[in-house]
Amino acid sequence: MSKRDYYEVLGLGRDSSEDEIKKAYRKLAMKYHPDRNPDSPKSEERFKEVKEAYEILCDPHRRAAYDQYGHAGVDPGMGGGGGQGFADAFGDIFGDIFGARGGGRANGYRGSDLRYNLEISLEQAARGTETKIRIPTMEACGVCHGSGAKPGTSPLTCPTCNGHGQVRMQQGFFSIQQTCPKCHGSGKIVSHPCATCNGVGRVKQHKTLSVKIPAGVDEGDRIRLSGEGEAGVNSGPPGDLYVVIHLTPHSVFQRDQNDLHCEMPISFTTAALGGEIEIPTLDGHAKIRVPAETQSGKIFRLRGKGIKGVRGGSLGDLLCHVVVETPVNLTARQKDLLQELESLNQQDDSRHSPRAKSWMDKVREFFAE
Repeated sequence: MSKRDYYEVLGLGRDSSEDEIKKAYRKLAMKYHPDRNPDSPKSEERFKEVKEAYEILCDPHRRAAYDQYGHAGVDPGMGGGGGQGFADAFGDIFGDIFGARGGGRANGYRGSDLRYNLEISLEQAARGTETKIRIPTMEACGVCHGSGAKPGTSPLTCPTCNGHGQVRMQQGFFSIQQTCPKCHGSGKIVSHPCATCNGVGRVKQHKTLSVKIPAGVDEGDRIRLSGEGEAGVNSGPPGDLYVVIHLTPHSVFQRDQNDLHCEMPISFTTAALGGEIEIPTLDGHAKIRVPAETQSGKIFRLRGKGIKGVRGGSLGDLLCHVVVETPVNLTARQKDLLQELESLNQQDDSRHSPRAKSWMDKVREFFAE
């Protein structure tokens, strides 16, 4: 069964603010909480659905991925980096009941995913290539090794949660586990923060990566580099890097999936009398025999001269679109010859220009009505 749209689940529009998302979630979570509806299995399912929608939309990075790619762009089972988790909101919802509010996150959460737009040529996309990219990222601090503590000191175990990062509160039939308000889920307190990272444990750096581009990639394809996103917080796993492919415009070819298209200008004489012309392909040159009386717009198909897609299958084709080029910068002699030719054509226009004759007949019929 397909999942419902997360905005629809919360009854919101896609332009809703963070406060509107939080307010909608609080209202629905209180309404459908299983402890309030012990005899309603549907309420429990609805509560889980609302919870999942909030976990995605409250995180700016995961919300952006969802807005662009839908459910395929997010993994509800994996915590996002930099966003507010379910434990935070759950503490916010029931904090007033218990006289305390949670504001932290689960102990150790995943770093943010990163996106890099990479431009490559059509030839590189067709044959595959390897290139290096330089990206900004948040890495574990090399001075404190990600602990956030000044060298020579160590983080202390949080006295409130005893290092668990979570505290449990109970009142009546409610039993709530929420993020520790003292250490914000890390389980540790940094008394002497590292001067390099200010106790955060991460610093902004640049790194160079080698990216292998498989043959056949197309505009908008994504290459995932696992673990090359931002470093996680509190020893959480790093995010991923998504390299998005963009093709630079080509001077000769236009790509349509695995097929290639190109315009093939030919002279008036070649179109009328026929002849052989040479055209470029990605593998070199090929020759096409143009039959006599070829009209502008005719398409010649060269099978197997296109691109083989990244997901396999057969090679595409090269489609050459004929464009009859009208002569320009004519000399007096050329003009005289063309006028003589036109005069001869008009003596039997139905034979030499059947399309023009047919069109003119239709025009006359139209105005005669």
